[in-house]
Amino acid sequence: MELTLEAAALFALKLAHEREDGSPLLRDDPVMQAYDREVFGLLVRQGDLPGIQLKLDECLTSALESLGGATTVMGRELQRLALDVHQASTLEALSARLGALKDYLKAIL
Repeated sequence: MELTLEAAALFALKLAHEREDGSPLLRDDPVMQAYDREVFGLLVRQGDLPGIQLKLDECLTSALESLGGATTVMGRELQRLALDVHQASTLEALSARLGALKDYLKAIL
């Protein structure tokens, strides 16, 4: 699940920070420091569901702003998927919902 969490964070931050004329955001970029696999791995091993959701929310808030907010079509869909992830009450439920969020973020890049 750590890889999926890291990928979702990376795609969200790519939406927020990458520009067509700029260099691509990579996993080892400084902006990814707080959202890498080791950070998510530690949170997963600790069973810290609120901590995981907080980290994802930080990335998703930036991505939502870059899409023009929740009033745009893509923003509404991102908000819906983010809410679904945020409403997970267990790590298993989070894992099941996380794939759809990651896939959506990847698709709109």
